[in-house]
Amino acid sequence: MSRSLRRVELTPAYLLHHRPWRDTSRILEVLSREHGRLTLFARAVRGPAARLAPVLQPFLPLLVSWSGRGEAAQLTHAERADGCMPLPPASVMAAFYVNELLLKLTTRHDPQPALFDHYHETLASLRAGSPLEPALRLFEKRLLEILGYGLDLAAEAQSGAPLEARDYYQFRPSQGLVRAGAHDAGALAGGSLIALREERLAGARALEDARRLLHAALAACLEGRPLATRAVARSMVRKVAQR
Repeated sequence: MSRSLRRVELTPAYLLHHRPWRDTSRILEVLSREHGRLTLFARAVRGPAARLAPVLQPFLPLLVSWSGRGEAAQLTHAERADGCMPLPPASVMAAFYVNELLLKLTTRHDPQPALFDHYHETLASLRAGSPLEPALRLFEKRLLEILGYGLDLAAEAQSGAPLEARDYYQFRPSQGLVRAGAHDAGALAGGSLIALREERLAGARALEDARRLLHAALAACLEGRPLATRAVARSMVRKVAQR
């Protein structure tokens, strides 16, 4: 951002994360459609009398305004963009996972309107009660593509031959998809990879193969940085299993 004073008025955005700042304020991590991800300082938004407290909630489409220089922009206004319903409780952890991916893999002040639109569509899908796994896999796939780390789901890396539904492949982060045997460690069914390419995931095998492939690709992008939401989800699963 320019060092000169800048004002932005009522631009579409989502709140990804917030943390306390001073006594009644917060530091917000916001994803905006036209300006990318940015940090905003929001004054007097905590406490029972704070007018914006019920507005500044994650997963709700917002229109936000800010003013400032460089990295010290101040939130000046926020309002709901529409009257959509909150996420179903069963989808909240998945939505936090999506937010964490955006926080860790996007660059501040790098506008990505297509990524914003995919995020908006994913939340709308979760809000409508769509199955979690297909929605998450498609978001992960599109996130990698938009950030420049998209997977080649059309051809085998070594020969360049088209992927075949009846064959099996392994994913190597430095190469891509290479031919493998059906019983090799990490083998992915060609039919699953083609289904992911065409974004028509259905069936347990296709969803599981897509999950393993995309998580391996994301792990390479994260460069060893853990995802807190995955750790929380695993902990929840263990607690349920112990009951």
